Amino acid sequence: MPELVPITLLAWIPLVVGLFTWFEPRRAVLIAYITGFLFLPQGTIEFSGFPELSRTAATSWGVIAGILLVDMGRLVRFRPSWVDLPMLMWCLAPLASSLSNQIGEYNGIYDGASVVLGQVLEWGIPYLAARLYFTNIKHLHELAMGILIGGIVYVPLCLFEIRMSPQLHNFVYGYHPTHFGMVVRLGGYRPMVFMQHGLMLGLWMSAASIVAIWLWYSRSYRQLFGVPSVLIMLCVVGTTVLSKSMGALVLLTGAMGLLFVARNLRMPALVYVAVAVAPIYMFLRVNDVWHGEQVIELAASFDQERAESLLGRLENESLLADRAMERPIFGWGQWGRWRVLDETGKDITVADGMWIITLGQMGLVGVISLTAALLLPIVLLVRALPIRLWATPAGGPAAALAAVLLIYMLDLLPNAMLSPMYLLIAGGLSSFCLAAMNSRAQAAYAQRVSRSRTRSPSRESNQHPAQHLHQPG
Repeated sequence: MPELVPITLLAWIPLVVGLFTWFEPRRAVLIAYITGFLFLPQGTIEFSGFPELSRTAATSWGVIAGILLVDMGRLVRFRPSWVDLPMLMWCLAPLASSLSNQIGEYNGIYDGASVVLGQVLEWGIPYLAARLYFTNIKHLHELAMGILIGGIVYVPLCLFEIRMSPQLHNFVYGYHPTHFGMVVRLGGYRPMVFMQHGLMLGLWMSAASIVAIWLWYSRSYRQLFGVPSVLIMLCVVGTTVLSKSMGALVLLTGAMGLLFVARNLRMPALVYVAVAVAPIYMFLRVNDVWHGEQVIELAASFDQERAESLLGRLENESLLADRAMERPIFGWGQWGRWRVLDETGKDITVADGMWIITLGQMGLVGVISLTAALLLPIVLLVRALPIRLWATPAGGPAAALAAVLLIYMLDLLPNAMLSPMYLLIAGGLSSFCLAAMNSRAQAAYAQRVSRSRTRSPSRESNQHPAQHLHQPG
């Protein structure tokens, strides 16, 4: 690995801490994760006995250090809630898997604790930072605009690589992060910029497109940097189409269709149906009920090569699911014990989807907690923010972020591209929904108390005010 990679990752940590001295903490968190996600190298530093230092882990170390040094009071005042249980379970699931399999020294404690720390850095810290700082409609608007600006920044870089081939990561860091043959698509190039894969970039640009379209439609902003919102929307969406990531384009189309139809028909049930797609898919695949023949036939009508690739993915999923169900609760743990080997000990499977990897390593506990952590905020938003408000200037950003989180969960079915940006969305939506529901419950309780006082007989009017709090509403 080129020397610039570890130098960049290690230097990024104090730079992130510095952001907390130059900007308010919420803005520092947003800048740190967006910049790290968009521009840090695709590489890791390995440490003996500790989780590897990736670009997300480096950013999380800097963020938690910045919070401790600059804004410790906010962290001390934070009170976890029931909405955080899925993320907590997801971060602790590797420990349960290691203990149940007694992996390594100390019957799995050391191995499990190491993996938990890595899980916390990659998933827990971004989620916690969002729970701390993105707590209301205004903050969600700022988060959505941050994603949009990130997409805008990538537009010229994507166009350069579409024309010249994916070379920016090689120019800056001295190597290609993936096999170069995978970037050729439809007679041209699929850009990667500083992402792990063209698929990862495609999903990111689709996320930015969702935000651009819905914020323009809901009139959540008029212009940015002096450029009208409609031109920004057309530019971002156009670049997304040129990026040639068909799966991401399908998710983009589906998400926008869902937002427009659900809002205009005022049918929140459509959102619930969309949220149920991923859990239903996993249930059918684990129980060997559905084998994907219809999807394969549909893909073959467009591209036979893509259909064959999809068939291979589904066949590998079936093999890995059968292996995972030998230890269904906590899985097989790390170190490849969840893979399928032939009689010579050779690995004969390829694992692409995050869900099937999680099922093998952490069992149903891991899959359920991961799914709930990403989908629960969307369900809560339907309750906290009436769908009739999803296309208003105030509610538009929250609706767009929910759609982005949904396509990320769906993308984890065939892929395993990790990004802290989607965890910021999950944490931010959770904080907003929790505050909105608590405020609504308090208002309803106060109304019941007021009605109780109004209807009380005059002989009770001399009671102490606190006594009314115990009367039935």
